[in-house]
Amino acid sequence: MTTTDATPRATTDDDPLALDRQVCFALAVATREVVALYRPVLEPLGLTHPQYLVMLALWADDPRSLRDLASTLALDPGTLSPLLKRLEAAGLVTRARDAADERLLAVTLTPAGRALRRKAERVPAQIIAKLGLPVSDLEHLNAVLHAVIAAAAAAE
Repeated sequence: MTTTDATPRATTDDDPLALDRQVCFALAVATREVVALYRPVLEPLGLTHPQYLVMLALWADDPRSLRDLASTLALDPGTLSPLLKRLEAAGLVTRARDAADERLLAVTLTPAGRALRRKAERVPAQIIAKLGLPVSDLEHLNAVLHAVIAAAAAAE
């Protein structure tokens, strides 16, 4: 018998390294599973989940600068640019230098991008139905996650 075999194993309740006690693990798995639920719902809209998030931000406020959009989505502008190029190729947005400030890249919805919003209005209800959780639980989870995001940002 090796020393490892003779060492009593901690129970999940008292083991700080137990996988199921790790917030990072729960967040990673939950993210993967929830995003997977969105795929078939977004497919008829011609959007990926990251593109959907961009469109949500633009439906809330249009036009927006690339910098503002990146900040809102908590993405690096270099990560956001390829998403915008694909949305532009799909005819949903345009990208152009801001007339008032040439340093800024303005992202604007096209008529097709604005029209897509009506179809997208059905997405939240479809996801809620797929999850089968009470809306109040999802609202609470959203509030807690925003608190986690703020706490993590403050700790950086």
